[in-house]
Amino acid sequence: MVVTAALRESTGQGFSHEALFYSDDASYLAGTVPFVREGLARGEPVAVAVPSARLTSLADALADDARHVRLIDMEEAGRNPGRIIPSVLRAFADAHSSRVRIIGEPIWAGRTDYEYPACVQHEALINASFAGREATILCPYDASMLDASVLADAEATHPVLVDANGCRESPCYAPDEAFERQNHPLTVPDGAVSTTFDLDTMAGARHVGTAFAADAGVAGQRLQDVALVIGELCANSVQHGGGGGVLRMWRSDDGVVCEVADQGQPTDKLAGRRPASPYQDGGRGLLLVNQVAELVRTHVGPDGMTMRVSLSSS
Repeated sequence: MVVTAALRESTGQGFSHEALFYSDDASYLAGTVPFVREGLARGEPVAVAVPSARLTSLADALADDARHVRLIDMEEAGRNPGRIIPSVLRAFADAHSSRVRIIGEPIWAGRTDYEYPACVQHEALINASFAGREATILCPYDASMLDASVLADAEATHPVLVDANGCRESPCYAPDEAFERQNHPLTVPDGAVSTTFDLDTMAGARHVGTAFAADAGVAGQRLQDVALVIGELCANSVQHGGGGGVLRMWRSDDGVVCEVADQGQPTDKLAGRRPASPYQDGGRGLLLVNQVAELVRTHVGPDGMTMRVSLSSS
């Protein structure tokens, strides 16, 4: 697999976001190992954030070179796609003043259909987050295991495609459209606990939600995380969503789900995914939500916005 083709050389300045289509272990390593070693040869800091099994095989193939690479288990660090940009990609890039090179694999065969929309929206937002930055990000996709629709979404969210034939421009690149295609309405299950809130009553709503989580078996630090999430979502609704909203809670297989709906019409798609400056006042609420959640899903419609947060009990 030739991955250092002329197109990549032509995008050597600024930001390049590439999808690598592989079909087996050999093509995976053929597409990733040269990418890493080329970066190291150029003196570029390199990070690899992929599922654990791939991380092991790639580290083995890199041999001694793996010592110079930041290795990250994407199944842990990127379980919630909403934290990949601030906590994985931008965290690594912002720690270096030079051009960086990153392999990030946020979509793999083990991802659920429920997680998938958030994954596509994450991929679509990388382009805006890194606009004007000196970085190359390569995102592997298992073409033998993933549906054709997933590969089509990859073509829409990545301006450059890489396969056995080398690099080429994606004729279907349209990240904004891909983001909106995943803006699905969120159905509330029967039996959900519901309470309205505004500025004066959001503390009471947090108490209701935290008590529900405690009854569901959430305890210790995770119960504090639930309280944090409810508090930040309610505060966001009060400030940006028309002065208040509706909090809903229900049990999941491994914890609880917290949902807040309001009348907001957000314009900043990177809210909650933009790393916070140590000098800024506020603006960290949704970022904190992404940090502690297993998954964050959103829907924006004509009547407002819904944010749904899944939290495990441990």
